[in-house]
Amino acid sequence: MVDVRELGERELDALREVANIGAGHAATALSQMVDCRVMISVPKITVASLEHLPNLHGDPDDDVAAVLMHMLGDLTGRTLLLLPKDNAQLLCDLLLRQEPGTTSTFEELQRSALKEAGNILAGAHMGALSDFMGMMLLPSVPSLVVDRAGAVLTTTQLGFGQSHDFAFCVETDFHFEQADRTLKGHFLLFPDESSLQAMLEAFRLG
Repeated sequence: MVDVRELGERELDALREVANIGAGHAATALSQMVDCRVMISVPKITVASLEHLPNLHGDPDDDVAAVLMHMLGDLTGRTLLLLPKDNAQLLCDLLLRQEPGTTSTFEELQRSALKEAGNILAGAHMGALSDFMGMMLLPSVPSLVVDRAGAVLTTTQLGFGQSHDFAFCVETDFHFEQADRTLKGHFLLFPDESSLQAMLEAFRLG
């Protein structure tokens, strides 16, 4: 089992470049969805073991909205888009062209909007990784859960694999220029063992 926490600077640079490209594609897609310019911050990359994830994104008791998808194709694994609940509510308002503060609960319309956003954001990151590696990656149909961060991440961990597996975490701020609002999100990639090995080899050569 490779300990990805020991990645060298060259591999981390390649990983950051892929994350930057993915975030850029995501910002472009979001701009088209909400019909206003979306700017992105330089993503912060973290590599963490699954058992440490519940404490990685703030208070484990904070409510979050999480869009989970399977990564299919030449590489396999899971992706998770994690948004603080208030950020997810604001994103719903922007996507549905509502006044900020309108969304209070996640009904069918709001849940559909979040899953579509998660599908586009995950697809943007998968597309960047696919281009970098020259492999085909396809996202599955997204599922959405709204719960405490610790519960979401623990469930993901238990459903994914053993506690010594690792996740790549991309923290990105999206600024919606017209609405003058900033959303903070985390995109998590959980590669299967064989896919992790292939990714690390590609990062070393990138």
